[in-house]
Amino acid sequence: MTDSNWHSLPNQQTLILALTRIKDALRAASNGQTRSETTEPFIVPPVLEQLCETFGLSSFEQDLLLLCAGMELDGEFPLLCAEAHGDPQKPYPTFSLALNILDRPHWSALTPNAPLRRWRLLEVGGGAVLTLSPIRIDERILHYLIGIQHLDERLFGIVESLGEASLLVPSHQQLALKIAQTWSNFSEESQLPVVQLSGEDMATRQAIAQVACQQLDLELYHSDGDRIPSTTAEFNLMLKLWERESVLGGYALLLDCEQVEMSRHGDGIWQLIERIGSPLIITVRDRLPQRTRPLLNFEVTRPSAAEQYQYWEEHLGDVTHLNGHLQRVTAQFNLPSPAILSVCTTTASQGISPHDTETFIDHLWDTCRVLARPRMEDMAQRIEVKATWADLVLPEAQMQVLETMAAHLRQRSQVYENWGFSQKSDRGLGISALFAGPSGTGKTTAAEVLAQALRLDLYKIDLSSVISKYIGETEKNLRRVFDAAESGGAILLFDEADALFGKRSEVKDSHDRHANIEVSYLLQRMEAYRGLAILTTNMKGALDPAFLRRIRFVVQFPFPDAKQRAEIWRRIFPSETPTDGLTVEKLARLSVSGGNIRNIALNAAFLAADVGEPVMMKHLLAAAQSEYMKLEKPLMDSEVKGWV
Repeated sequence: MTDSNWHSLPNQQTLILALTRIKDALRAASNGQTRSETTEPFIVPPVLEQLCETFGLSSFEQDLLLLCAGMELDGEFPLLCAEAHGDPQKPYPTFSLALNILDRPHWSALTPNAPLRRWRLLEVGGGAVLTLSPIRIDERILHYLIGIQHLDERLFGIVESLGEASLLVPSHQQLALKIAQTWSNFSEESQLPVVQLSGEDMATRQAIAQVACQQLDLELYHSDGDRIPSTTAEFNLMLKLWERESVLGGYALLLDCEQVEMSRHGDGIWQLIERIGSPLIITVRDRLPQRTRPLLNFEVTRPSAAEQYQYWEEHLGDVTHLNGHLQRVTAQFNLPSPAILSVCTTTASQGISPHDTETFIDHLWDTCRVLARPRMEDMAQRIEVKATWADLVLPEAQMQVLETMAAHLRQRSQVYENWGFSQKSDRGLGISALFAGPSGTGKTTAAEVLAQALRLDLYKIDLSSVISKYIGETEKNLRRVFDAAESGGAILLFDEADALFGKRSEVKDSHDRHANIEVSYLLQRMEAYRGLAILTTNMKGALDPAFLRRIRFVVQFPFPDAKQRAEIWRRIFPSETPTDGLTVEKLARLSVSGGNIRNIALNAAFLAADVGEPVMMKHLLAAAQSEYMKLEKPLMDSEVKGWV
């Protein structure tokens, strides 16, 4: 029944007539008349008729419900009830009164398992005797009878309605139809199986659930697993109220367990799974194990590159002239359909014309980057990239490798998709690199340069927060990082990777076996990752050769020689920094890495600014002395001879 029918005139008129019939029974009882069975048919209000059919109410239970509804809707009922009781102190209905004045009474209607009490259509007040205790209609049911549909307020904060579902790509649409068909194959007498949607993207899982329910004319409500009450009384009330809502409104429940600590909330979740009789869909990142009640699991994968591209075209309009550019966006950002729709909506709201190709694509690109960030922010440190190729001083061979890496990232779509390499195999399509060399030789700067050149986000992963002594936890942490980064194809920088990726030992015990599993898992994820994953190490020799063979690029960052150090000194000061009498050849005699050179230059700038002077050799000498003390390294006279 739709809302437009609830306030219909026939429902109001027949409800008034039905209440009048109950009032006549009360008057007859107050006048001492005995009850006589009515044989003539009477009209039942449409909403009440649906309620009786839904919950299987007998005619006596139907009239009992009307008796309690009359107390709320008609001012004569309290007085009539008191007169029928023969006691002015009892202006309310009771089971005893109902058994005496209503047609076709039966005691079974009073039991806790009968519909009126089982579904909480009526509430029984406190009293020593059940039949003499006041009874009243549940407020939610009262509103339903008079034509107002709303969620029971006792479920506020536990469940909430979902908006319109996003349009799905064909593979996800087929999955939603399969779920709907699975449920539709069960008869009304059968308990529907619980559906479990597992996979990476929460928004896509939710959209699939919504479309599946729409196919069955079910409205989907949402709840988080940690909202399920833990105490028995609260849980039982919530379950009964929700099942009643599901029956009254045609609702299904989506229970999101992705962020739930099962150790704290698992008991309530499993109890709900085992006991709920209404349609239930569970969404999780990793599938929950089977228990007593079967869970039908459906794995939700990301849309294919072709589906994503088609979805972009459908929501951007005529983009024929953007073909190559849009393909590059699709290749870089592996987005689910709800995210693509969000980007298209945001872009359209900016009023940027698709015919302004460069501006339009730049806006799409940046919006995709921002949209993909939230999942990574809690797991890694995003580095604001500013370094350019001009800031990098390396030998020619290393610079060529870095430029080749940039070309691989730029041309992935052309080679993998247009030239068919991805059709051969999904393995080995990830772009992985190892940056090896002493601290301060430019490994992080090189990663920044690549991110800046390719307009990608750079995230530095702290391996101390990834590695865990508990078996399976390291792989779980690595998976979360790669899954979160997948949408935006961000550059991942695993610093000091030798802490995790040292030489694999011979398997002597379970710890050795677990360490090898961690390395194998990382290799697998790097090979499948669509972006660039960079590992840095100060000790290349500590890495397993078998591991190195599966890395696409290996770049050795050497300690800079005098010529390279001179070049670093030439580029280290911004053009706005005032300098006086600096000699890069003398500065290059300092036997330090690029990172130390930057520290010395910055410290000298502060010393000069503090005394209101341009940066001079004397300031750099003081800064160099401070840096060498930090390094616990002697500053030789030959390094600073002739500076001041």
